[in-house]
Amino acid sequence: MNRTTWHRAALDRIPGGRDGRRMLLVSIIDKTGTGLWAGCTALYLTYVSGLGLGQVGLLMTVSGGVGIAGAPLAGRLADRFPLVRVIVGAQLMRGAALLALLTTDHFLLLTLYSALGALPDRAGSVLIKLYAARIAGPDRVRYQAIQRTTVNIGWSIGGLGAAAALATGSTRAYGLLLVGNVLSYLVIAVLTLRCDEPPAPSRTVATSADTPKGRPAGPWRDRTFLAYTATEAALFLDDTILQVAVPLWIVHATAAPAGLAPLLLVLNTVLVVLFQVPLSRFAATTTAARRLLVPLSGLFVVGTLALAASAADGRTLAITALAVAVIALTFAEIIHATASWELSLALAPAEAQGAYLGVHGLAQSTQRCAGPLLVTGVMTAGPLAWPLLGLALVAAGAAQHRVIRDRVTAPAPPSLSVPAVTVSEH
Repeated sequence: MNRTTWHRAALDRIPGGRDGRRMLLVSIIDKTGTGLWAGCTALYLTYVSGLGLGQVGLLMTVSGGVGIAGAPLAGRLADRFPLVRVIVGAQLMRGAALLALLTTDHFLLLTLYSALGALPDRAGSVLIKLYAARIAGPDRVRYQAIQRTTVNIGWSIGGLGAAAALATGSTRAYGLLLVGNVLSYLVIAVLTLRCDEPPAPSRTVATSADTPKGRPAGPWRDRTFLAYTATEAALFLDDTILQVAVPLWIVHATAAPAGLAPLLLVLNTVLVVLFQVPLSRFAATTTAARRLLVPLSGLFVVGTLALAASAADGRTLAITALAVAVIALTFAEIIHATASWELSLALAPAEAQGAYLGVHGLAQSTQRCAGPLLVTGVMTAGPLAWPLLGLALVAAGAAQHRVIRDRVTAPAPPSLSVPAVTVSEH
């Protein structure tokens, strides 16, 4: 196989055709731009805008709280208007809100602009997930896995670019990184406009090996889905543990060197890039995705026990235990993401996918707000609090496994003559 043929074959394996590939390009550019800016936001507000530490903390808390509403709002809009236009509107709103930060140093205005930017920012993952479900059909889990891989690559590129810019020591670099992120929003808006509108879910029937049953029409009246979303808020905690708790724990409770923290984050990124797509095959059906909750619980136990062990005396033990913790929690992150994509979509009726995914998006937004406070409380309580947190996460996984049981039927036997396809209703 020559290089051109191999390249074409690789592209053909990406679900969603041309528009699916284009949206992956949108994701990598989006996260590259975000990676440029995310790591220096607090520094920009401090050194350029002149805010105090307390003001920066309050601004981020307020904008994070407002951003929680972004996911359900985006879901409702996506059910009522063309999805591509909603995505482009969110991208442009993010860019405009970010650019507005350059126009003022006033605390209240900076808080307002940050809050306005947090709404479409939190909405973005829901909208892309909804687009993936519509464009990729039965291959939605594989597509989301590929998309998440591109996101991690984009974050890495952006982070390296930000590090290089900040190494100059100039405060002007902060403004340039902000402008770079704004330009990335303009580029992805143009690319998104070139994508065709995917089929509306009410006109598409995706054949599945197993389908949920007995679903109410609205997410706010669907007690099963609300209970599922509540357990998701707990299971998303792996993100905060890896991004917030591990670096702080290294510095304040272990004998490991502080320089280990960025290396462990790189390890996390590399593992996601290597294993997200291969492991997506274990959630090809709703039943299979539900089964993943069992190994997920085991990984949470291993990860939290290793964090507790890392506080013991000895540099080598601390480094080894922290590496084990990050590996276990990274695979928990991968497995949970894979199961979550399938279950959240499978539990939503086709005609209200946007509304349901918007409510599901509250789980991650809530975790981002409450998670840092929770993990810092765990760290304050001492090493033995980590296994207790692990048991709480096991309980959340077991509760989710039980809650969705009655909404998942046994898989139907595959047909030997008729392949599974996506068809249009007339």
